Amino acid sequence: MCGKVIDQLFDNNKNWTQKWLEKDPEHFLKISQGQQPKFLWIGCSDSRVPAEDIVGLQPGELFVHRNIANLVLHTDLNCQSVLQFAINVLKVEHIIICGHYECGGVKASMSSPTGEILDNWLKKIRDVYFEHRVELNLMNDPAKRADRLVELNVTHQVRSVGHTVSAQNAWKEGRKLSIHGFVYNIREGKLIDLECSISGPEQITSIYRVHKES
Repeated sequence: MCGKVIDQLFDNNKNWTQKWLEKDPEHFLKISQGQQPKFLWIGCSDSRVPAEDIVGLQPGELFVHRNIANLVLHTDLNCQSVLQFAINVLKVEHIIICGHYECGGVKASMSSPTGEILDNWLKKIRDVYFEHRVELNLMNDPAKRADRLVELNVTHQVRSVGHTVSAQNAWKEGRKLSIHGFVYNIREGKLIDLECSISGPEQITSIYRVHKES
C-alpha cells in the first residue's frame, strides 16, 4: 500500500511536468539558470497554506521559508540563514510574514505546556499572548481569541525581521526593503493585509537599531 501511495507522487510529478512543457517547452531550462525573486515568504508549515498558489506566483518568483506558526526567532539559524541569503544574495525587495487562521501552533500555545519539545518552539507565541493578555482575555469567544493571537503573532514577527542585522544593513546601504504582515483566511481563501509594514529603521524602536544616528 505504501508503495502505491508513493508511486502516485511520481505520477503526479509526470503530469505536472507535462503541463509545464505544454505551456513552454523551455520552462525548466529557463528556471534552471537561476532565480531572481523579489519576495521572501515566511509562512506556516501547515499543508493547507500553499504559498505560491495563494499569491498566484510562478516558480522562481517567491523564495519560501516555512515553520510551525511562522516564527522568526533570532536563535533559529535556519530562518536567520534564509533571511541573510534572501536579503544579501537574492536582493529581495519584500519580505512577507504570513500567518493563517485555524493555526494549530497558535492554538496549541493557548493551552498548558505538555512537556514535549514543541513547547520550546511555542514559547515565543505564549510570550506574545502574555504581552497582550488584557486584550485577549476580554474575548470570550475562543475562536476569535485564537484569530486575534494569529494576527498579533504576525505583527511581532514583522518586527523581529526588522530587528535583524541583515535587514538593517540593507537599509543602511540604501536598498529598497519592506517587511509586510499578512494573514491567510483559510476559511475563505483570502489574504488579509494587517497594515503593519516596516520599510526603514525609523520605524523600529531605537533600542533595536544596529546603526545609531550620528
